[in-house]
Amino acid sequence: MSMNNKNQGLPLSAISRYIYMALVVLILFPWDLVTGMALVTPAVALFVGLMFALCFECPFPKFNKKGSKFLLQASVVGLGFGMNVTESLKSGSEGMAFTVVSVVGVMVLGVLFGYWLHLSRKTSYLIASGTAICGGSAIAAVGPVLHANEKEMAVSLGVIFILNAIALFIFPPIGHYFDMSQQQFGTWAAIAIHDTSSVVGAGDVYGAEALKIATLIKLTRALWIIPLALVTMLIFRDKKAKISIPWFIFLFIVAMLINTYCPLPSQLTSALIWLAKKGLVLTLFFIGASLSVSTVKSVGATPLLLAIALWIVIGVSSFIVVMYTIP
Repeated sequence: MSMNNKNQGLPLSAISRYIYMALVVLILFPWDLVTGMALVTPAVALFVGLMFALCFECPFPKFNKKGSKFLLQASVVGLGFGMNVTESLKSGSEGMAFTVVSVVGVMVLGVLFGYWLHLSRKTSYLIASGTAICGGSAIAAVGPVLHANEKEMAVSLGVIFILNAIALFIFPPIGHYFDMSQQQFGTWAAIAIHDTSSVVGAGDVYGAEALKIATLIKLTRALWIIPLALVTMLIFRDKKAKISIPWFIFLFIVAMLINTYCPLPSQLTSALIWLAKKGLVLTLFFIGASLSVSTVKSVGATPLLLAIALWIVIGVSSFIVVMYTIP
């Protein structure tokens, strides 16, 4: 008789592993140094990751999750070596007031909209937190304080992730269509896009100045995780809950201070910034590869409706304010 069918060809899991590793190598390859062009942009990396996730299950889910978190944080710190504290604070000062208003406004609207849509209190609170501050990081920080269950966390993260992925593709074209300046786009992206990875990715696509402004304002906004967690603790009456502090933001500030007051050799800072951008591109591939079909199906219509409503409110309102107040 013929050989067993299981010995004929590679199993799908093995194929997915090989494809995954090959894509990582291709993304990390220094195409810009060889060809003079960045062939794998943040948007391309995210798209490739999404396509992989639709065709295969992620072969290394734990590595993928931890890798995206670590690489994003390391990449953000690396970008700090290309920024001057004085110039960055001056160019990003307009976004600070927007940050305060948008965070408070989105949290209030999120709770109200969730009540009107008959969505669970914790789910609507988590979605509002992710929209108001910094996407998955805010949800991950606030979830334990809320004592949110796995389903509430998964739905909230899934909704925010879907919209976050869309944002990276649609924001730069919108910015170009309306002829937004680097400062306008950087401010708008930092306020209206959920997650730090897509904010930095969109800023990088739009331009160097937009990248600096978007990163600075977004990280300032991310610091709101701390007061939000404290307020959440009071609202849900749990003083023993652990608060997750985004320590990498402080390392980003240290990198900016070093670059401003202790100038490093230009070759070193250029190399650090190049590595940071390469790390960001790989981060977006990891994030895309983590989105499965089951995640999309588990979200449901009502949570997605709430997230879209909040996104439209913050996106449109911040766009109007930015266009009329920032040159």
